[in-house]
Formats: sequence, C-alpha cells, structure tokens
Amino acid sequence: MIDNNEFAEIRKELKQSEEKREDTIRKSRDIIMLSKQIIYSAQRGDLNKAEALCAEIKKAVALLPKEYCGTDMESVAVQEYVEAVCFFEFVKNKKLMTRKELSADTENYLLGLCDLTGELVRQAVNAAINKRYEEALQIKDFVSEIYGEFLQFDLRGGQLRNKADSIKWNLKKLEDLALGISIKSPIELRSDKD
Repeated sequence: MIDNNEFAEIRKELKQSEEKREDTIRKSRDIIMLSKQIIYSAQRGDLNKAEALCAEIKKAVALLPKEYCGTDMESVAVQEYVEAVCFFEFVKNKKLMTRKELSADTENYLLGLCDLTGELVRQAVNAAINKRYEEALQIKDFVSEIYGEFLQFDLRGGQLRNKADSIKWNLKKLEDLALGISIKSPIELRSDKD
C-alpha cells in the first residue's frame, strides 16, 4: 500500500526547505536595510559609518545561499548590495567596483548598477544645491560612461532590459542639471573654485 516512511521523509524535506526559504528572506531583508543605511550615510558625508556598514553587508551577503531557495529576495538583496557599495565607493574614491570585487553575478551586478544611477542623480542634485558644481558634472560624466557601456549590450527583454532603460532617463536628468549649471554666470562658477 502506502510507504509511510516515504511521506515522513517528504514532510521533513518540505519543512527544511521552508525553513531555508524563510532564513533567506530574513537575511535578504537585513542586507536591504544595510544597503539603505550605507547610501544614507554616504549621502550625508558620514563615510566612516558607511565604510563600517560596507564591511557588515559584505559579511551578510557571503551568508546568502548560493542555490535558489524558492524566493527572489536574495537576488534583490544582492542588487541592493551592489548599488549601495558602488555608491559608497564612488563617493569616496570616484570609481566603479567590479563584479569580482563585489563577488556578484553578472545579472545582479548590472541590475544594481541601473539602480546606482538613480542614487547618483540624487547626489548630483544635492551637490548642485550646495554649489559643488564640479561634483555634479563629474557624476553626469560617470553615469554617461555607464550608459555607454550598457549601450554595447544586446539586452532583449526582461527585468534587465527595463532597468537599463532607467539609466537613459537618469542621464537625461543629469544632462538637464548640467545645462542649468552651465547657464549660471561664470562669476558664480569661478567663486566655487576659490
């Protein structure tokens, strides 16, 4: 008839799978929260705090399971991680981290970079408000470089294609900001460099 041991084993496997899924969701939420704290700290110039949080988030990402656990939360968490740590690295050192430096897979790395450009728009706007025009223009050039690289990909659809389009719109916002800066009187721009 029925092998009761077989069903007992299945119940055990399903329970373990659900526990692993819930653990992954919890870890992913923690990473997403840390990423927001990194960006918030870096935006406010608290680079020491942002750096400490970057060390913490790297450890948290390393604890995510490598295999699929029945949820896409770990993918979202890695994207947020890429966005936050790349934002911090740009604010601190004006460079873009690589997939290897982040230990991120290609798709999540690229998706994180798409989101990064939105944070860079905010950073550029804040820089312009505070009359740090060179910084705002540097951000525009940086996003333009990212956009140029994305244009060379053959993205055919899906989430990456949709998010990649956001880079174009973020670059447009930065170009409008740069135009506004260039229209300012030369006297104001010269006084910024003093």
